[in-house]
Amino acid sequence: MALQSAYENVISDVLPSVVEIRSSTGLGSGVVYDQQGDIVTNAHVVGSDQQFQVLTSGSATPLSATLVGVYQPNDIAVIKVSDGSGLHPATFADSSQAQVGEIVLAMGNPLGLSATVTNGIVSAIGRTVSEPVTQESPGAALPNTIQTSAAINPGNSGGALVDLEGRVVGIPTLAALAPTAEGGGAAPGIGFAIPSNDVKRIADQLVATGTVTSSGRAALNVRVTTVTDQSGQPQGVGVVDVAPGGAADQAGIQPGDVIVSLDGQQTPTVQALSALLAGLQVGKAVPVTVQRQGQEQKLQITLGELGG
Repeated sequence: MALQSAYENVISDVLPSVVEIRSSTGLGSGVVYDQQGDIVTNAHVVGSDQQFQVLTSGSATPLSATLVGVYQPNDIAVIKVSDGSGLHPATFADSSQAQVGEIVLAMGNPLGLSATVTNGIVSAIGRTVSEPVTQESPGAALPNTIQTSAAINPGNSGGALVDLEGRVVGIPTLAALAPTAEGGGAAPGIGFAIPSNDVKRIADQLVATGTVTSSGRAALNVRVTTVTDQSGQPQGVGVVDVAPGGAADQAGIQPGDVIVSLDGQQTPTVQALSALLAGLQVGKAVPVTVQRQGQEQKLQITLGELGG
């Protein structure tokens, strides 16, 4: 009964901070961030829209909201309602303290079922996962995510993953897909949430300026494209442009180079390179191998930071 009471108390405290977001492409969830009416959610929930309707817990009257800012690499966005006086900001945890086995609740609006709560545990921490490319999202490589067994379904995105102290430890973002002959489906009990520390770092910047200048994510500071051979098989990551003074520029990487490995790992595609960078630290010196005019070149690069 003590555990049941804890569940009931957490749900009562936190559910008013979780909202439903209606965009032109569908429904998603969001978490009230502050008293000024800012709401944090996923970038793929807002898509390319600028205007939204927000339904708060227990209300049938939607509130109008506008886009504050989006940071696609971390799949985070902030929208704002004009009058936040009736909103209940959530309390965000220090996600670095999350422990495997910790009980968590996922709150959101899966499949349009408003104010739905599922339970599970923190199954793993520090996962790097890749989101698929969709009409609403260009995809993203998400570092350091929290894996949970709490059910995550379409519409949960942007909601809250909450501990038994009523603190948001992460923003549920996607469920794993099980490969099958029919094309795959959601893998039960394997979902991923963006950790609250990453959410706070990005959301604070979006609220303040609408852009992100300190992402905490490693980058080469280049513009790239996947290079394929005559049969269409990926061969590496072609460098289209190099930012002057950036990490790649200082390492001697040039436009026209094809990056084939970084930090000892093969990089056949842009997606593979992005996923690899998501797990590396800004300022770390790593080896990089490029193909230049048919010749292999081994260089050393000190990783830069991904901007907005």
